Amino acid sequence: MPHLRQVRSVNSELLVSASYDVVVIGGGPAGLAAALAVNVGATRAHSVLIVERDRELGGILNQCIHNGFGLITFKEELTGPEYAARYVGKVANDPNVEVLLNTMVIDVASDRTVTCVNSRNGLMHIHAGAVILAMGCRERPRGALAIPGFRPAGVFTAGTAQRLVNIEGRMPGKEVVILGSGDIGLIMARRMTLEGAHVACVAELMPYSGGLKRNIVQCLDDFGIPLLLSHTVTRIDGEKRVEAVEISEVDAHGTPIPGTQKLYPCDTLLLSVGLLPENDLSRETGVKLSRITRGPVVSEHLETSIPGVFACGNVLHVHDLVDYVSEEACFAGQSAAAFVERGQALPQENSSHIELLAKGGIRYTVPQHIDPKAMGERLCVRFRVDNVYKDRAIAVYFGDTQILKKRKPIMVPGEMEQIVLKKETILSYTHDHGALDSITVCLEEVAHA
Repeated sequence: MPHLRQVRSVNSELLVSASYDVVVIGGGPAGLAAALAVNVGATRAHSVLIVERDRELGGILNQCIHNGFGLITFKEELTGPEYAARYVGKVANDPNVEVLLNTMVIDVASDRTVTCVNSRNGLMHIHAGAVILAMGCRERPRGALAIPGFRPAGVFTAGTAQRLVNIEGRMPGKEVVILGSGDIGLIMARRMTLEGAHVACVAELMPYSGGLKRNIVQCLDDFGIPLLLSHTVTRIDGEKRVEAVEISEVDAHGTPIPGTQKLYPCDTLLLSVGLLPENDLSRETGVKLSRITRGPVVSEHLETSIPGVFACGNVLHVHDLVDYVSEEACFAGQSAAAFVERGQALPQENSSHIELLAKGGIRYTVPQHIDPKAMGERLCVRFRVDNVYKDRAIAVYFGDTQILKKRKPIMVPGEMEQIVLKKETILSYTHDHGALDSITVCLEEVAHA
């Protein structure tokens, strides 16, 4: 295993330098799974370094004390800390994986030199054969909503409230209104109720919920908490502390409808209005980002626009289940190992670049482009729909030729969908029909007899 060694720079500042085969940025569920997967099936042992800014591994899972995790990965129901502990234990026992905690990454150069800093080692330059971006996501703050009124105490993001209650043992308030029906907001509606608070309602701007169906049932319906669809907060009352919020119904364009406003007395407003991939570092690195997902544009190997830099988990696109995060991260780890073993990104002869186009009700796909000759035998393509659709079919077209049609009784934006593309099918098509420029994934009406 490589060891961090101290060297002197030209300006006499103490630097630390090292080299690893793979550097993983982020020690949450994606980073942990990616790090462990690097040496799965590898031809030789690769050195791996996880760089995590927090004081412990596990990421957001450490504050998610509710169950529902691990049903796919471990075939049993776990809490967030239990799920994280499974991976943390494996990392601790893996001789090929090292960890830097309390360490902030400040730059990733095009030659994959990772610059980071902590209080123990100071400034460090770490060269990586491959880099995996696994920084997760962050909550959209109040400032992005432009809610009229004062800016009093008592307005929290749902994730902040979750940390206060579950980690620090503090209650944000006793009379609560929640804006947004993302999964964290739904879960906190239940959590606050169990801790003795009264949750007046959950207001959602869209005509559908942004969370999983199971969370609507288990967190709202089971506790009699109203879900107000097509509603939003139009005013916050209170100067020093929240005293009440005004909630109004909105039209199809999201515009408040005059005369529909209702005042809800409360001392706390929790915001669950969306998650954004944490890509400030990616942007500074020069990675091409998708305007839809806000995450990197990636290939069939989850490789970004910078050779040797890969992305996975919520930094790539916001997932609904952590099990899918782990699955995707495993693939990223194996792809990074393959890149290191190749030595460099060499253009393959007769390689082809096929765009994946999301149309007709589908917001995006991950990956966004593929090379069928470079991909594995099967490729999982994940995506989300842009509305609630009942009795529709997911259709895949190679050019104008329909290749796949999969009927689904219901699809909602809060739940991720996926299809599988087979290498054999693509190569067979190109052999018979010539070069393929794009593959279209869309929704279609289902014909009824």
